[in-house]
Amino acid sequence: MKTKTVLRLAAIGVIALSSAFGAVKAEAKQKLTMWSHFADHQAVRALYKELEESFEKANPDIDVDMTFYEKKALFAAQMTALRAGEGPDIIYLEPDRVQFLDAGFVKPLNGLMDLDRLEDFAKEAWTRDGKVYALGMQAFTVELYYRKDLMDQIGVKLPADYTQTQSEFLDMVKKSADAGITPVVQGIGDRPYPGSYLTHELLLRKLGRDDYDRLWAGNLSFKDKRVVEVFEFMKQVIDAGAYPKTFSTMKLGESHYYFHTKPGGLTFPLGSWYSSRAFNAPDKGGQPEGFQLGIMQFPKMDGGACPNCKTIGVAGSYAVSANSKQPELAGKFLDWMAREEVGRKWISTVYVATGVKVGNTGGFTGKYADYFTQLGERAQGREFYLGTPIDKIRGKCKETFVQVVNAGFPAGLMSPEEALNMMEGACRNK
Repeated sequence: MKTKTVLRLAAIGVIALSSAFGAVKAEAKQKLTMWSHFADHQAVRALYKELEESFEKANPDIDVDMTFYEKKALFAAQMTALRAGEGPDIIYLEPDRVQFLDAGFVKPLNGLMDLDRLEDFAKEAWTRDGKVYALGMQAFTVELYYRKDLMDQIGVKLPADYTQTQSEFLDMVKKSADAGITPVVQGIGDRPYPGSYLTHELLLRKLGRDDYDRLWAGNLSFKDKRVVEVFEFMKQVIDAGAYPKTFSTMKLGESHYYFHTKPGGLTFPLGSWYSSRAFNAPDKGGQPEGFQLGIMQFPKMDGGACPNCKTIGVAGSYAVSANSKQPELAGKFLDWMAREEVGRKWISTVYVATGVKVGNTGGFTGKYADYFTQLGERAQGREFYLGTPIDKIRGKCKETFVQVVNAGFPAGLMSPEEALNMMEGACRNK
């Protein structure tokens, strides 16, 4: 077994490595290659090492070779290799990287693995023209985390349903800022989406699922009165000092530490994969022992069509490369990954939801039982919408979204009118 961690590879190195993969034909064993994110996620890598060992034990004629990357390096390496007709048998995908599907770089999984092992929403996320193209190993909901100790410190008591009104949320932001506590921790230094969390969740609650879907499909105007009202409210939140001064440069991993350790922040909008980093040991970047983590709902919007709406989605996913000379073997390994016991192990060790069916997990026990209990309770009565905006939009619309909704607008660099004009011009179907 040769499990490697590669943090950065130049394009020329990718081609050289890919050529090396091709040379294994002379070896007695079949080699199955897989490239993955999670270079800095010890729990994920430990689980995947177990998967390698168990698969190789069950299939002694096969050698599984995984390579782990940081995310930006991974997507660059994959694109370079796949365009050259090279690369691994199994690639890593996320829903905002549909260009890999559009370019024909992956094969459908139908007939290669048992798709009944996947949750319906996980299959839906990767279904194109009736075929499923990826295994969504990692699933998430978009949550609004908060610090119970700091909420007490500023004298705010959340409603029984953990859902504030617009005015209550704005008042909380102002009280937090006045106390010198960052109200909404967020950093976009190495990701194209975190700055949009608050805005898009409020849009979902305001518009409801159907019109929200129409907005990102280009069939509802960004000049719609309801959309304008959300952006105008967000402007009040931004002007009240919601985001950190380092918003534009702070990386995702740094935002975790900012929230739970130093200097500390009141709330943290993020996918529920927060726990995959936060539940590491403190000396590995995890939250401090005894940290008072809470989960509240995003605020309900005045006159909102769907106050109980919440985003659900898939993240870390795996697909069979169209360049693979052994797609059946690649599908066999993905089928091995999609077993119920692996899904359960993922939840219990990575502390993140999965698109693999795990059945009834029963009551939560152990060190993080309270967290999973809260997560389950906040899911009760929700109307789920599949996918974040960045998963759905393309081309100029996506580029503008990253520049405007993720960055310029929450950073306070443009007015609602300027932001909406730019989004209308880039995303609206004429």
